[in-house]
Amino acid sequence: MVNLRTVIFLTGRPGVGKTSVLLKAVEELRKKGFDIGGMISREVREGGSRVGFRLVDLHTGKEGWLARVELQTGPKIGKYRVCLEDLESIGVKAIRNATKKANVTVIDEVGPMELFSQAFREAVTEALNSSETVLGTIHYRAEDPFVVAIKKRKDVKIVEVTEANRDQLAELIVRQIREYQDNRQSEG
Repeated sequence: MVNLRTVIFLTGRPGVGKTSVLLKAVEELRKKGFDIGGMISREVREGGSRVGFRLVDLHTGKEGWLARVELQTGPKIGKYRVCLEDLESIGVKAIRNATKKANVTVIDEVGPMELFSQAFREAVTEALNSSETVLGTIHYRAEDPFVVAIKKRKDVKIVEVTEANRDQLAELIVRQIREYQDNRQSEG
């Protein structure tokens, strides 16, 4: 029996808790000894209003801007401008390093802002074509051919986060990743 590696992308409407579920799973996997790398993005609020999104390299802790209202240059999405320099020097680098060195590569998020970067697309493709576990979030309604292709891959499991399931999802994800790693070790 061929054991496909674990590739899980969480999706769901904005604000439902995709990144929260992902972070909870990352925390539990770390407690169980997994080496986690990759990138996450977090919204930044000032005075109750969202002003942008920060990137964080999960291995080094290095941070930068994914997008921000106040940026004067970069591709524009709504009121935000994407900071391609930080996305590529922090986010892309984090994904590539995780693909080479970690047990689990985290990619938060494959979405419209990130897709402005060809280097991001290439890093995601490298992670998906590696033999390691990938855990990420993917934009709910994006119709970009790159997103559609990821969702159609046979080795990718898409899980919709809802208010009804979000409290249990992290535990289920951790269990699935542990089972895969246990099977992989017993076969190798």
